[in-house]
Amino acid sequence: MSWFTITPLDVLMFRDAKPFTPGERAWAGSLFPPSHHAIAGSIRGLLQKDYLLNLKGIFLAHYERENITLYLPSPLNYVGSKMLYPLMWKPEHCLNHIYWDKTKPCPLTTIKTLKDAEDQEREKDDKKRRYLPYNVIEEWLKTGKIKEENWQIKIKGEDQPWTLESRPHNSIETGTKTVKDSDGYFVENCIRMLPNWSLAVKIEINNYPQENQDLNSLIKIPEKGIIIKLGGEGHQAILKPCPQLNKQWDNLVQLSENNYQQKRKSLGYLATPAIFERTQNNLAKCRPYPWEWKLAYTVNKNQKSGNLVSVATEKPLVISNRFQSNNNSIPAPQVFASPAGTVFYLNEPEMLFQDTENAPEKVKKWRRLGYGEIFWLPYKED
Repeated sequence: MSWFTITPLDVLMFRDAKPFTPGERAWAGSLFPPSHHAIAGSIRGLLQKDYLLNLKGIFLAHYERENITLYLPSPLNYVGSKMLYPLMWKPEHCLNHIYWDKTKPCPLTTIKTLKDAEDQEREKDDKKRRYLPYNVIEEWLKTGKIKEENWQIKIKGEDQPWTLESRPHNSIETGTKTVKDSDGYFVENCIRMLPNWSLAVKIEINNYPQENQDLNSLIKIPEKGIIIKLGGEGHQAILKPCPQLNKQWDNLVQLSENNYQQKRKSLGYLATPAIFERTQNNLAKCRPYPWEWKLAYTVNKNQKSGNLVSVATEKPLVISNRFQSNNNSIPAPQVFASPAGTVFYLNEPEMLFQDTENAPEKVKKWRRLGYGEIFWLPYKED
């Protein structure tokens, strides 16, 4: 019993890692679903000890009577209900005459015919699922395709199971009705989840000499759950065991492993954000795909080709954890994570360096917190 749901009792507040000073930047940035560090901090606060946590998630879950369904972010390699594909894998495509920078991943395209263009224009204003239920993800891992009807919203919240509520903050000068110049005025967004929606996360404790203990082995959590503090300003949520999610998760993991073993053209789907960081000339740099993956094509004879063909992603997530130094909380440097839903196109699936035994401890910490969870699925032609 390692899976849990986290159901807010009130609004939640999660700031992103962008610099913020009241009076200079009126809006404080917000992030949801929350970073994995926020969940880990909440669990450690419950345990009152700095245990080494192993997390899977953070995902979403929807309750319907006695049933609960795991939801994962929709893949970013779709435009509407049409899948993107690399030009290299479609040599007959009319755009193959264009020049593109061979030091970067291959361009992606989806429009092939006038009918496809008309369908895309018709779908432009239609809301699609931004989070896909377990049964759709399961079929996708088996077939490599998401049917058009599986993009249609069938339950309220499948496009976004939360709403934003803006909260202003200010300080007033003593004896006046004006805002203090030093503190200024700023606004931040709160998250209010829709009814029947929760966060879902797998929590295990790596506590020497026993590894991967269930959270219940350290603190007995009743079936009705236990109250935890989550996010800024100590807002509360209910942490509740959810064994129903074990079977769903284990099935997805097994399907992914089977696809990985096939060693063929594959798609790698990031179910959680991933940090691909490397230090060069004493500067830490992040990019949207793993540094150890080489491109499948070369620009000169001295290069060695790899398996990576292309990447479908969007703007990075700005993440920062916090560390203790001399009993003071100091903000750590920012990192830029590839968002959940990013999809990699490879001629053959390739293991991430952060999953190997030789990976440095810093990288392993990201993985233990649940970052960089990848599923493999077959590439299917239209």
